[in-house]
Amino acid sequence: MTPMSDVMVLLLTFFMLTANFVKEEPVKVNTPGSVSEVKIPESNLLTIFVEKGGKVFMTMDSPEAMTKLGKQMNTSGELNLNDQQMKNFAEVPTFGTPINVVSQWLSLDNSERNKYLTSGVNEGIPCDSTNNELTVWVKAARTACGENMRIAIKADKDTPYKVIKRVMDSLRSIDENRYNLITALKTGEE
Repeated sequence: MTPMSDVMVLLLTFFMLTANFVKEEPVKVNTPGSVSEVKIPESNLLTIFVEKGGKVFMTMDSPEAMTKLGKQMNTSGELNLNDQQMKNFAEVPTFGTPINVVSQWLSLDNSERNKYLTSGVNEGIPCDSTNNELTVWVKAARTACGENMRIAIKADKDTPYKVIKRVMDSLRSIDENRYNLITALKTGEE
């Protein structure tokens, strides 16, 4: 019995140490199915979320990358975050507000930030022809994280095509022509 319990403890320890934890996403996106099995990188990745209502959100893969992005936005004069707001920005799982609202949003506590993101008041990151803040964020991320940074778009399967096209046009306008579309793997029977 003792060797069996030793093996169980070792297996439990192994699975605990090798598990990848999924970041909490306040914005739920139900991706469409695809038969492509191309893997996106797990590091140095900028993910653009497009929810079914058309709101655009973003995240970076690590707190360090989020810190670099926040510092770059401060340096370029787009944001004016204090130390506490910068710390909060590095820890948020997803962000998506107009630039002029970011500092007030970061001053909220964590649960209020998530509620604000999903509320009807928040419009997400603007990416229309008159106010395209998505390009500002992507340029800052590219400058902060370098040429090896990959971009991925994760859109809800019920998102209208014109919204996704607007996001892709925004990327194309700043010569970001390489990006991945994140989908759920579907089997041959589906």
